[in-house]
Amino acid sequence: MTSSTSPIVIIVGTNRPNSMSRKIAEYYQGILTNLGASSIILDLVNLPHDFTVSALYENTGKNEDFNNLKSLLENTDKFVFVVPEYNGSYPGVLKAFIDGLPYPNSFANKKAALVGLSSNMQGAAIALSHLNDVFSYLGMNTLAMRVKLAQIKSHYSDKVISNALYKELIEIQAGQIIHF
Repeated sequence: MTSSTSPIVIIVGTNRPNSMSRKIAEYYQGILTNLGASSIILDLVNLPHDFTVSALYENTGKNEDFNNLKSLLENTDKFVFVVPEYNGSYPGVLKAFIDGLPYPNSFANKKAALVGLSSNMQGAAIALSHLNDVFSYLGMNTLAMRVKLAQIKSHYSDKVISNALYKELIEIQAGQIIHF
């Protein structure tokens, strides 16, 4: 069980409907459940479509749907970010979401695990590096172990990861975030 009473929040780092990131987040949630940890999935597909206009800057606090997502994060100490690679980095919608959260306290002194996935051979390594830089700036503590799932579509089908190494890495990392 986690050291805090709040569940681990698994963030799907894209707003693409029916994304591979969502499928991997659900897989990861199953591993956490098997290890006795509670978790919640926050899928960016549920962001208000106009949140960059209706919830940021002079409109901070005015979009109830965004406020509900934001309040979930305020009561969370641990996160798992499942992040696809988009154009050599992480999705802009994830950056806009992070930018819409209260600065500097949304992630300060909290903990995160990073999982990257891609259709290429890098497994979103650069995307995770970029995201880690942002989290370092915000005071988030990230696990050293980053899971990189290269060519994920070749290794995932019907809720099963067929690559034994990928399965092992996710299980190891899930155990680490629980005890982090």
